[in-house]
Amino acid sequence: MANSLRWTCLLVTVLLIAADNSKSAEAQQAEGLKPVPRMQVVPQPYNQAAVERDGQEISRYYFGGDLKRPFLFPLVGPAGRSLTRMGHPRDPNSHSHHNSVWVSHHKVGDVDFWGDGGKGRIVHKRVIRYEDAEDEALIQIENVWVDETKQRSLLKEFRTLRFQSLEDGEWRLVIDLELAAAKDPVLLGETPFGLLGVRMAKTIGVHDGGGTIRNSEGAAGEKDILWKPARWVDYSGPITRDAIEGITLMDHPSNPNHPTHFHVRGDGWMGSSLTYGGERTIESGEPLKLRYGLWVHRGQPKAAEIERQFARFADVANPPAIEKK
Repeated sequence: MANSLRWTCLLVTVLLIAADNSKSAEAQQAEGLKPVPRMQVVPQPYNQAAVERDGQEISRYYFGGDLKRPFLFPLVGPAGRSLTRMGHPRDPNSHSHHNSVWVSHHKVGDVDFWGDGGKGRIVHKRVIRYEDAEDEALIQIENVWVDETKQRSLLKEFRTLRFQSLEDGEWRLVIDLELAAAKDPVLLGETPFGLLGVRMAKTIGVHDGGGTIRNSEGAAGEKDILWKPARWVDYSGPITRDAIEGITLMDHPSNPNHPTHFHVRGDGWMGSSLTYGGERTIESGEPLKLRYGLWVHRGQPKAAEIERQFARFADVANPPAIEKK
């Protein structure tokens, strides 16, 4: 009888606690407290900013003053592993600039910003804003492209990174760039190297993992895609023993060179080539505006599904206005 009474008291206590918690949640809602955003930017020590979805990191932006250029690492896919890597899997020294996802260019005037041996450096100037929301986290920053030899600024850059949650663990990264001449007009020379690079995880590469490269024109493989114009290129391959995932790199229809040429390799590399087809001058007072998208996805989607995602990317609204000083 005594044991029965104790269990009854315990049950009543549990029910009272549950009711109290329920009332607490209702009270919080009544007090007008805002819901916690699903997508958040969480600033980190040493000039880093993590991007989280439901408390799980999906990417991180690095912008320390000792870097040759800012970059993003990792880009975590639905299986929980990064679909990008730092450095070439077979030649890490001469390809030390292959930092997951990065923005750069081989010929800015007479300065190389692409390789780590070049004299150009993209220097972080300030964070303009971090924003959290249910479907999108945003990082907006200002950079300066500097010639370290002559101690001169060539370009002012405003960069907006938007991490957009999609269905089934997938997500999209939208990169908006505004490049303006710091003083005199700047010539971007003809080259396949730049403006956006993506170094895929080793196991996704064609050579190391048996992955595949396809483009919007129906071509497949390095030979048929290298330096060919397209609206998008997809790189997919195994990321675990049971999962295939990938990234589709998309060139926005508003870009002045759309459809862009793509630089791809079977060793796990893809990038958009802004000036492969010819040089481009950024005139004083006439900034160059560009938009790229990366769809982080499950499996190896069919072309029709990639086209649907491209259409969604093409309709993405503009980011918040840049607060320029």
